[in-house]
Amino acid sequence: MSANVRAVTVVRVVAVAMAVASPVLAVSAMLIWAGLPPEWAPGRTLSPQSAVTLTFPAVGAFLIFHRPRLNMAWLMSVGGLAAAVSDFSSALMFRTAAGGDLDAAGWLRLPANLGWAVCGVTLTMLLPLYSPDGRLPSRRWRAALVLGCAGMTTVLLRSTFKEPPPLAGYPFPEIIPNPLQIPAMTPYTGAMFVAGWTAIYTGMALAALSLAVRMRRADSAGRRQIGWPLLAFCGYIVFLISGAFVPVLMWPAIAWAAAIPFAVAFSVMRYRLFGIDTVISRAFVAAGLVAAVSAVYFGVGTLSSLLVADYGKIAGIAAALFAGGFFQPMRRTLQRVIDRMLYGAVGDPGVLAERLTQAVRRGDPAKALTSVVSVLRDGLAVDGVAVEVTDGEPRYVENGRVGDQPREVPLVWHGERVGRLLVGPPGPRRRFPAAHNERVLATLTPYAADVAHAVRMAADLQRSRERILTTREEERRRLRRDLHDGLGQTLSAMAMTINMARLSLKSSPESADSLLGELHSGMSAVTNDIRELVYGLRPPALDDLGLARAVRELAGQSSPDTEVRVEVEGNLRDLPAAVEVAVYRIVQEALTNIRKHAAASLARIVLQRERSMLRVLISDDGKGIPESYRAGVGLGSMRERAAELGGICVIGGEPGDGTRVEVMFPLLTAPAEALT
Repeated sequence: MSANVRAVTVVRVVAVAMAVASPVLAVSAMLIWAGLPPEWAPGRTLSPQSAVTLTFPAVGAFLIFHRPRLNMAWLMSVGGLAAAVSDFSSALMFRTAAGGDLDAAGWLRLPANLGWAVCGVTLTMLLPLYSPDGRLPSRRWRAALVLGCAGMTTVLLRSTFKEPPPLAGYPFPEIIPNPLQIPAMTPYTGAMFVAGWTAIYTGMALAALSLAVRMRRADSAGRRQIGWPLLAFCGYIVFLISGAFVPVLMWPAIAWAAAIPFAVAFSVMRYRLFGIDTVISRAFVAAGLVAAVSAVYFGVGTLSSLLVADYGKIAGIAAALFAGGFFQPMRRTLQRVIDRMLYGAVGDPGVLAERLTQAVRRGDPAKALTSVVSVLRDGLAVDGVAVEVTDGEPRYVENGRVGDQPREVPLVWHGERVGRLLVGPPGPRRRFPAAHNERVLATLTPYAADVAHAVRMAADLQRSRERILTTREEERRRLRRDLHDGLGQTLSAMAMTINMARLSLKSSPESADSLLGELHSGMSAVTNDIRELVYGLRPPALDDLGLARAVRELAGQSSPDTEVRVEVEGNLRDLPAAVEVAVYRIVQEALTNIRKHAAASLARIVLQRERSMLRVLISDDGKGIPESYRAGVGLGSMRERAAELGGICVIGGEPGDGTRVEVMFPLLTAPAEALT
């Protein structure tokens, strides 16, 4: 075994010995206190020092096992053992005095005082000053250490050498003598007490301030590391000083003292640095809720008791109802106040939401999307935030740099995923881990989803406009071609025929008659061409028969091998013209597909008019859609016709189970009977 291994083993054995000896001495002291005669029992036997004996040495030993040279771990172990020695010596002093050996009891005061001083110097001065890296923030902080040690020394000297008080007013049956008393110090003990404790409290406050200074100068990870011991020491100091004036507050100080070593361990080991802001926020919110709800409960209970003195149960129920009613609004209010205290105005989710609302109102969807990523980046204090919109324009907007592995948050609008939010790593301004970020994201993500949906709708509207313009120009080109190449040529030929008939009318009546016959045939062809042009613009059956009868006519023209049933629900007479044409063309295309591909024996067409929607269903019991089938022009045109009017077209069907086409069109007006 090498020398280093032996040294580490010895160090660990010593640490374990202190971790075991300290709680043994503490428990022994408690048993001694419990067995004292009532006349020798002090009024309070538990103090923050008692809690120190149980937790500090154990946590110190744990840290020593991982980092044997860590000075803070040794401070915790030594301080905890010193506290145990002090408690045990104090208890044994009273036990010895109760047994009649007052001289021996007087000598036990010395280890009790020394243990208290060592515990105070190591745990309330050295430990916070050297946390979390085992070094002082700078040499200037030695003054705080000197001040605290001077205060401890002053109080130690006073306690060690002061003259015992007179028997009159002494709380115990006999005076415990002080073998080291110096009577000449008696006139100065009062001043020493005030000066010593003033220096101690000032030194403790400066030690905690050193952590705040470290935190302000540290990076993001360093702030999270320092936040734990800073919270622990500040809470302990507040309750300790308050307990000196309000004794009941000494109990929170005892509990807080027991928690300090765990905070330091989290900080030193950098192990799962949980959100310190979450701990602070929830602690203050819980405390505020307890205080507020208690005040409301007891206030309403007292008032109800005065008003209805004979109905105590009613008063209790009224108080509980009022307290419950105040709970949720008070929780939200306290949460916002704590968020404002921890993160300032830029981190308050409510303020961020208001900023985002104003930005969205002022700009179009594309500019609003830029505002969303900007506000989110400020509120989350990260290096970058990006929003990616599905089928949007712009499709991707980024503020800063999100990095290679950003956090992805889906943007969902009414159950439909419209994009995703990408959150980059924490930035240098970030003060705490982001449990708070979850509240920011929960507040602002719905706004981002709304804006992403608006961007999609704007892009869809623009594409729809482009399709409408393209379709219109294509339709104009088709009409021009049909009129010029078809109807125009036919009319020109008819004009030539008329001229020839006029020339031959006198000389050759038979030839003129033949030409006029050809002219009559040409007129019939022109009539058919014009009818086809008109039919291409809008099916005449819609104007002659209405939508319901026109669809029934289409069903009657289908294959004789397929029975087509048409069902109409609601009033279809006041539908927009564009909707009528779209429904007619979709039904026509669906029946064509049934005739050509389905091999169905039964088809069903349902036209259902609701208050703000028209539903069209075409189904059959044919072969269905093959798995390898790709949508062609016909199915694509059905979807496009629905989309042009803001509707949706869903086409489905398993092989062998038939095909189902369902189309829904939004309607801006209610049915006529609903309006009357």
